[in-house]
Amino acid sequence: MYSAGGLVLGAILGSFLATLVVRWPQSASVVSGRSRCDHCGRAVAYRDLVPILSYAALRSKARCCGGRIDGLHPATELGAAVIGAVSFGLFGPLGLLTAVLGWTLLVLALLDARHLWLPDRLTGFLAVAGLIAALVSPTPSAISRMIGMVAGWAILSLIAALYARTRGRSGMGGGDPKLLGAIGAWTGWAALPLVLLAAASIGIVFALLAKIAGREINAATQLPLGTFLAAAAWPIWLYLQWIAETGGYSLFLP
Repeated sequence: MYSAGGLVLGAILGSFLATLVVRWPQSASVVSGRSRCDHCGRAVAYRDLVPILSYAALRSKARCCGGRIDGLHPATELGAAVIGAVSFGLFGPLGLLTAVLGWTLLVLALLDARHLWLPDRLTGFLAVAGLIAALVSPTPSAISRMIGMVAGWAILSLIAALYARTRGRSGMGGGDPKLLGAIGAWTGWAALPLVLLAAASIGIVFALLAKIAGREINAATQLPLGTFLAAAAWPIWLYLQWIAETGGYSLFLP
């Protein structure tokens, strides 16, 4: 029942999150006004706002004008639904913490993938939420989380500064260190090497696949590090919470 509830809640919330990803970079309001077609601007009928199902029923084309519906919408809804189902299915009501982390990371991953942008308000919220979560989920400890937040920011900031000094140009966005710091506020300091290793591995696979697909990849190619960090962080958080729930031991959970 918890999994089913999380699935439905995630799908509904995913519809809002997709709108957030589309509208926020355009400085458009996210909470006011009816949902509108991305092509003709007409208000979308309520029957066409059912998460995932409406997209499938309409065969990815808007009812009002026939324009193609951005696949971001069903993908975000499906991703948020899976996050909700897994979070509540594994941890019951306490799964809300895991779901909030997953949903926030999902938005950050999409914003960085599409716009190479990690908004400070969202990473700041993630960091504060991670520290507050220590009141409900004592593993990792509050001290480990605070050290993780500072260390995560410091590690990538130092790497970015060294790269800029040696190469004479910027190689990393300012939001990436802040995101790793926010992730450290959830996972604690000991898990940060695992997060970085997993993110780097995801990035390498992405670059290889892009190269195979014919995309030029070189030292000047901009890749969404924030997306890779977000994709790595949530599964690692699940692993840490599972270890804590079962009373197991992990080097990444002080």
